[in-house]
Amino acid sequence: MRFSKGVVKCRIPILIITLLLMIPAVFGMVNTRINYDMLDYLPDDMDTVIGQEELLNDFGKGAFSFIIVEDMPAKDVAALKTKIEQVDHVETVVWYDSMFDISVPMELLPDKVYEAFNTENATMMAVFFDTSTSADITMDAIRDIRAIAGKQCFVSGMSALVTDLKDLCEKEEPVYVGLAVLLACAAMMLFLDSWLIPLIFLASIGMAIVLNLGSNWFMGEISYITKALSAVLQLAVTMDYSIFLWHSYNEQRLCCSDNKDAMAAAIKATLTSVVGSSITTIAGFIALCFMTFTLGRDLGIVMAKGVLFGVIGCVTILPSLILLFDKPLQKTKHRSLIPDMTKFSKGVIRIFPVFLVVFALLIPPAYYGYDKTNDEVYYDMGECLPKDMEFVIANTKLSDEFDIASTHMLLVDANLDSTSVRSMIDEMEQVDGVKYVLGLESVVGSRVPQEILPESILEILKSDKWELMLINSEYRVASDKVNAQIDELNNILKKYDEHGMLIGEAPCMKDMIETTGHDFQVVNAVSIIAIFFIIAIVEKSISLPFILIAVIELAIFINLGLPHYFGQSLPFIAPICISTIQLGATVDYAILMTTRYKFERMSGENKRQSIIMALSTSIPSIIVSGMGLFAATFGVALYSDIDIISSMCMLMARGAVVSMLCVIFILPALLMLCDKLICATTWGMRKSVKSETAVKSN
Repeated sequence: MRFSKGVVKCRIPILIITLLLMIPAVFGMVNTRINYDMLDYLPDDMDTVIGQEELLNDFGKGAFSFIIVEDMPAKDVAALKTKIEQVDHVETVVWYDSMFDISVPMELLPDKVYEAFNTENATMMAVFFDTSTSADITMDAIRDIRAIAGKQCFVSGMSALVTDLKDLCEKEEPVYVGLAVLLACAAMMLFLDSWLIPLIFLASIGMAIVLNLGSNWFMGEISYITKALSAVLQLAVTMDYSIFLWHSYNEQRLCCSDNKDAMAAAIKATLTSVVGSSITTIAGFIALCFMTFTLGRDLGIVMAKGVLFGVIGCVTILPSLILLFDKPLQKTKHRSLIPDMTKFSKGVIRIFPVFLVVFALLIPPAYYGYDKTNDEVYYDMGECLPKDMEFVIANTKLSDEFDIASTHMLLVDANLDSTSVRSMIDEMEQVDGVKYVLGLESVVGSRVPQEILPESILEILKSDKWELMLINSEYRVASDKVNAQIDELNNILKKYDEHGMLIGEAPCMKDMIETTGHDFQVVNAVSIIAIFFIIAIVEKSISLPFILIAVIELAIFINLGLPHYFGQSLPFIAPICISTIQLGATVDYAILMTTRYKFERMSGENKRQSIIMALSTSIPSIIVSGMGLFAATFGVALYSDIDIISSMCMLMARGAVVSMLCVIFILPALLMLCDKLICATTWGMRKSVKSETAVKSN
């Protein structure tokens, strides 16, 4: 109570300190770097990651792009190449005139080399940058190349993808926050009992969001997914805590003559329930930190911090704002749209066997769809962008005109003899889907000694330690075919050079597929086990954790199973994150109802009356909370052109509704069915059963 009274007494200093903290928080938020490259989150000990570092350190080459030039004379292409070479951080541009003067007809090139870089109306040049794929300066270089090249040229590659992704995110993100705020505010105005309180909620939560985003500066950088979702998620998830405080404050006002005493009592009551509620949500986010694909850790840390800031804001900033605006808040109160739920609750309990049957019937198809959805996710980040983006257009042209769907890079020991290298190239070119392998041996052939080649060409393809080759593939990144191809290529490579490395987007994506497949199982297990023990401690029960988690897991199975039945493919990160987020964020609904059921049961009520009372009193809070989460995410899902953001927000919106329905209809039925078991396995409830039995026998 001392803390509660301290908050009430220091309400003005609390608001002043919070406003002052906004200043460094805004600077921290603005100066936190955003990472748009998903491959950066692979573990550092993987060959593909080590190979990328070797390429950058030994050759001075990091990012790589193909530039397609259409309907341009050779002389103009040569001039364009010269201009591109002047762009900051362009290390090398490889085209025909890198080997021969343009006065020499291209048709004199070996057929394989000519066809690799030319079609009837287009030619292609390879560009290497001296910086990493997603570095800010690499993205600046991509923009400069596009500005120089004009509409006849198309830039492909991962750096072009992350550039387009960054530009689209920066355009959309302010709209995400605006939509989430607007729709969440509308939902609260409808379902709460005041027109003004939603604005107070948003002010309090908004300050907590800025503090959370500002503290990300200490992490160095965060992913674009974290940046795009964190504000929306924090708003949606921590809104519950504000609702708890408001309801508690209104109840206390009825029995306290002074509004400050009422707020002190409300803070004390809310702190207990909010801490218990937030622990499950934080546990869900912390479970993401157990992913070896470190994007999970990135999102998990930021969102766990966000919930913590939300709890602190709820018991400090929000009470201060409510007391400051108490008079207008009381004047703008209205009747909630949610009616008394006693009659509805009695109806649900009357037919509870029906909901038990529904529960049993839903499990097999829901789990089947859930399992299939996990098998049908996509990993190609190009698929998350709209079809009219420059990168997507360039990649389509690369595939249609040059039959190149992905490019791998090969690092082979520079001391490997030429005969072995040619044998290796010959074997690799026999692998299904390999269009060709380009290296010194394949370009100059066996009759031309490397010593007579220009030094500039040798520097591009060979260092003291490594020889660099390009393998162009007809198979799309992250497809089953390209993954099988990579396995075959690696087998051949290791036969000739056990220390050689196959790198590039497709090999990295293959590593990501294998990594995240394992991560999904780990994160699910960690989140379920952690939340199981939290519920067991909070509810002092062995049986209740099984029941509550079963209800929410069914909601997760339904939510993540529907994409399979709708014929939708989700981005790979969505099922991993959503299953954990939905469990952590919506199990609170079940805990809220169960806690009230326990209270009524331990007060001597029979099971039917206890469950009716728990359901009728919990429904308004569950509806407001569920619809708040739905409103905050649904608008973003409809608006966003980035499929990762759109899919995750749609899953969160639908998950909130499905969890809400499962808790309202299925949880009471399970409580009715398992009442004796619950009473026997929950601390302090055994007495209630005995006293009820004694009353009946008398």
